Amino acid sequence: MSRSLGDYPDVVDSNSAMRAGEWLLRRVLVGPPLRAYLRLRVEGAEHIPDTGPVIIASNHLSFVDSMVIPLAAGRKVGFLGKAEYVQGTGAKGWLKRMWFGEFGGMIPVDREDARAAARSLELAEEHLARGGAFGIYPEGTRSRDGRLHKGRTGVGRLADATGALLVPCALTGTDRVQPIGARGLRPHRVTVRFAPPVDVAALQEQHVKARLYRAITDEVMAAIALRCDQERSADYADRPGPGSPLG
Repeated sequence: MSRSLGDYPDVVDSNSAMRAGEWLLRRVLVGPPLRAYLRLRVEGAEHIPDTGPVIIASNHLSFVDSMVIPLAAGRKVGFLGKAEYVQGTGAKGWLKRMWFGEFGGMIPVDREDARAAARSLELAEEHLARGGAFGIYPEGTRSRDGRLHKGRTGVGRLADATGALLVPCALTGTDRVQPIGARGLRPHRVTVRFAPPVDVAALQEQHVKARLYRAITDEVMAAIALRCDQERSADYADRPGPGSPLG
């Protein structure tokens, strides 16, 4: 059965204790030490609104990317992830929901649902309709060869469907902090560069449907390429597994 955000009330409708815990993690226990450890440098933060719906479309180098982007953006950012990350009972379940759901901003997707990929776009739309910030990796998966791959058009569809502000984001250094397959974090400077929002309205006047989605996506990837140090690839990265259903 297909699920909506409302099927996970412990994540979506956080009680005061969860909100307090999230604030403590973000503002005191994890956020400041992590910023210092990564020597986090942020450029273009003025392009991220303090409130309201915004899509942050980024290159993807490491598992830690989804922790770095919210720190740089200065607000909670939702990312799609496996529902089992926020399930469980007792103290362990509460801690999982706190870390992945509250601090990590994870929006759960049921991997057992054969229609999860189709539902991903709907979940993202619901999150943006609530005024949230949503993070997406147009490449669809982490780059395993270090190159910036061709973007998949999910980000274009989402921007067109929601009218949310679309801000490209370029990450540098997170692959050195946590290389693919490595455990733990290594000290290395991380730079996050936010680009000016893509002019989706202008593209909507020039294109429709599939051509529009591709034009939006290509604008995003071009903006990222200008701000990162990755070699560009004209090919798609390997298709994401069921844990990364949108992109």
